[in-house]
Amino acid sequence: MNKKLGRILRTNSTLYMLCLLAFTALGFATDVRLGILEAVATVAIFIVSLHRSKRTQQSVRQYMDRINVGMDSARSTNMLYAPLPMVVFNAENDEVVWGNEEFMQLTDQKDGVYESRMETVIPGFRKSWLMEGKRECPELVAWNHRLYRVFGALSRPEEMARGDEMLAITYWMDVTETEQLRTTLDMTRPVVAILMVDNYEELMKACPESKRSAVLAALEEKLNTWAADSGGLLLSYDRDRYLFVFEEKSFPDFAENRFHVLDTVREVVAGEGVAATLSIGVGRDGDSFDALFKNAAMALEMALSRGGDQAVVKDRENFSFYGGRTKTTEKRTKVKSRVMANALGELIDDAGQIFVMGHQYADMDSLGAAAGICCIARKRGKKAQIVIDTERNAVHPMLRRLQELPEYEGAFISGGEAFLKAQPGALLVVVDTNRPGSVESEQLLETCNRVAVIDHHRRGSSYIEKMALNYHEPYASSASELVTELLQYLIEPGNLLRAEAEALLAGIVLDTKNFTNRTGGRTFEAAAYLRRAGADTQEVQRIFQSDLPSMITRYDIIRQAQLYHENIAIAALDQEYDRVTAAKAADELLTLQGVQASFVLYKKGTGVYISARSLGEVNVQVIVEALGGGGNSTSAGGEMPDRQVDEARRQLLAEIDKYFS
Repeated sequence: MNKKLGRILRTNSTLYMLCLLAFTALGFATDVRLGILEAVATVAIFIVSLHRSKRTQQSVRQYMDRINVGMDSARSTNMLYAPLPMVVFNAENDEVVWGNEEFMQLTDQKDGVYESRMETVIPGFRKSWLMEGKRECPELVAWNHRLYRVFGALSRPEEMARGDEMLAITYWMDVTETEQLRTTLDMTRPVVAILMVDNYEELMKACPESKRSAVLAALEEKLNTWAADSGGLLLSYDRDRYLFVFEEKSFPDFAENRFHVLDTVREVVAGEGVAATLSIGVGRDGDSFDALFKNAAMALEMALSRGGDQAVVKDRENFSFYGGRTKTTEKRTKVKSRVMANALGELIDDAGQIFVMGHQYADMDSLGAAAGICCIARKRGKKAQIVIDTERNAVHPMLRRLQELPEYEGAFISGGEAFLKAQPGALLVVVDTNRPGSVESEQLLETCNRVAVIDHHRRGSSYIEKMALNYHEPYASSASELVTELLQYLIEPGNLLRAEAEALLAGIVLDTKNFTNRTGGRTFEAAAYLRRAGADTQEVQRIFQSDLPSMITRYDIIRQAQLYHENIAIAALDQEYDRVTAAKAADELLTLQGVQASFVLYKKGTGVYISARSLGEVNVQVIVEALGGGGNSTSAGGEMPDRQVDEARRQLLAEIDKYFS
């Protein structure tokens, strides 16, 4: 109410004159002489007010004439009477002081504009950008169904007294047609998508030859129905691939529905219950069709490397992920393993130095895979060095065993030492991670120009790009399993040290939770090879034994867990815990009846760490990835910096709700 009253009182002098006239009339009613005096005073006030208003406008006009010092009068006049609408208002109370003819034509108030407030003349106008010293309004101003780009500045005419208030000068450029054209251009930009049937071979093998055409027809019907509303072009260019070209205006609908064609395609089921799955790579924001197709191909490769059955969108800078909730199936062949083994052997033969590096806070899978690479290098007459933090890791027992071996004398170095020792031509083998931000030493990664990556984690939006060799299999149980397969083509079982074989087997045991998660036929083949090489399963079991205090702490974490959605166990702890203990607690929460996934959040410094585990029905990697972490569908983790545990828990619950929605 006070604001409205103040606005009325400050709008113009009309209200004051009405009050004076009322007092004058009242004066005549009571005393004629008093009325005459009040009438004279009212006329005098009106004349003074009118004179002052004209003087102010004249002062502003003189200032506008001098707006460009050093210009001749003709050019100054041209600026003043230019066809660009201009308005001057008081920066303190927002009252309009002056406007040129072009601006007046934009309003319906004409002379009533003067002494009116800017928000009355132009609803929604804000002057904050002027007060911040900016020369252009950061957003377009909508006024009378038109769009304007507004420029301006604060200033003070020389003719005005030093104590007078600042004036704001604004220039209005009509950009309605330009913005309409820009919007039309943006909405009609082409988008290219590549659709691939993940399990085409399985679908064809699962049904008789006479029914294969019916399955393919049902599949194409689902795709055509999904693409029909966009008005785009969908065509098959390979037996299991489709090219889909559509306009940008259709993309928000696809993204909002999270590419629901991924779900509808699963309704196509061949014999023996094999359901079709689809991977989609979308290329946006390219300068040409060639660039769009390359973006789509990169996105499809990303989707396949993350397990398939999902859509990945690649624009000029980022990746976006949709779907990826179903369990992945083993799709590897031994042909690829043999090719990769030969390629890795050639890289090792050509390298002057060999470094092996895993992720920060190394676990048994990371160390086991690194030990396997050291064995391959030793067989070829080279010495490899493992880059690891010997203090901050979860592999102290096995690390001590390897350090005692003569073959590993001086083999373990820090990231800083490796960075100083690295020379041109050095080979860096990265195991158990594909994210540059997760490796033990980013400096070493950037220094080495030849990098080989061996990993089983699903690829995230950031990954190592400069690779001489990329052995990435998201269907594998562990990096140790992948390295073991390479060993079978490069060395004899007798060349593998017993400690190395047990380190590799321990890595497989860790990531498969004792062969219960993410295991395929190849997993057991790798374990059998390591057993023949001398690995003792009892020794491996002893590696994972914990002491009594750790077990008590672990069960204290479990005691604080709560169920969410009836099948998600969440333990949010406002205190610091050991990383390994928290991970083991997350594993043990899965042993509770009905629990399909578990999340343990615990404080670490100024942030919050998260450890997530799943039996396979829930893809925890998708949930944790949205919080800044990564991993695979059954095991994931990450760090949420500068967070409180309560805030991190709320964000986790929101992502779980989004996942199940």
